[in-house]
Formats: sequence, structure tokens, C-alpha cells
Amino acid sequence: MSILRLQLPTDPRWANIVEENLEDILSDHAWCEQKAATNAIMLIINNAEKEDLVTEMTAISIEEMQHFQMVHHIIKERGYEFLRERKDDYVNELAKFMKKSSDGSRECGLIERLLFAAMIEARSCERFKVLSENLKDEELAKFYRDLMESEAAHYTTFINLARKYAETIDVEKRWKAWLEYEASVIAKYGEGTTVHG
Repeated sequence: MSILRLQLPTDPRWANIVEENLEDILSDHAWCEQKAATNAIMLIINNAEKEDLVTEMTAISIEEMQHFQMVHHIIKERGYEFLRERKDDYVNELAKFMKKSSDGSRECGLIERLLFAAMIEARSCERFKVLSENLKDEELAKFYRDLMESEAAHYTTFINLARKYAETIDVEKRWKAWLEYEASVIAKYGEGTTVHG
């Protein structure tokens, strides 16, 4: 997963925690997909004049809700309960790193939101890869292998849009800072019963 440039890989043993807590993980995963769709919709609402962005975010929001539907179907099919949404401490910690532009620059707000989304997609992709390679449940392993490819495509879309719409911001420099910060955050996780836990 060198394309993602993540600095700290997930311990494969995390898949064992997942296997023992499938109801929790699947519910959390469904909520992650719903929140990703909401994020894409918010990007459309706040940047309606950017035609390429609207086109890409429309596709992503639809795909994320399709993923939500797929995970929800697995939950029902296996007789699990779809649990209420839980706070995502990892995502909340990432959100703190988003620059709040002092001059109210819309460019800064957009680029930060795109990099924030790219970061979440990158880590989700990496986590799904771990699950696809380590779950004993063959159905779920294949499911996560398919989703891993989708998350990688979303990550690429967000990064490319940031590069496209950055006029005064050095995206590569800022992305490097995001990667370093994310490594310090994810170091605290890896033993929880959530996608990013």
C-alpha cells in the first residue's frame, strides 16, 4: 500500500479483535460509510460552482451509500443488531488538525477538507486490506478486498482534487504534514472494536 504513504501500518492481529466483535465492527463500518457520503454531500453544498468536484462527489456519495446498504444487508443477513452510532475518536482527532483559515480563505477550507477526507480514506483502505488478508471468514475477507479497491480510488480522487483546486497552497507539503500527524494519532489505536479503533 505504498501508494497511500501511511507511516504506521496496522498490526495484523487487529483482525482477531474484529473477528471476535463482528456485530460492533460492522455497525461502526456502516456508520463510517454514511458519514463519508455526508462529507461528500457537504463538499457539493459548499463548492457548487466547481463542476469537476460536484461530479466526483456525487459519484462518491452514491457509492458510499451503496456501501452502507451492503454492510447493513450483511448485518441483517447474519442476524446482528444494527447498533447506534458511536463517537469516532480517531476521526475527531484528525479533524483537530484541519487548518482554520484566519482570513476566511475558501481555498484553505476546501483543501483542508479534501486532505482530511483523503486521510480517512487512506487509513480505511489500509484497514480493509488487513481484514481482507487476515479474516478467517472468507465471505467478509472478499467483501473487504472489494471495498479496499474502492477506498483507494476515493483517496486518489480527494488528493487529485486538492491538487487541482490549490492555487496558493503547497499540497504536497501539507499532505506530508497530514501523514506525520496521522501516524502520531493512529499509534494510539489498533485494539478497539471500530474500523479506526
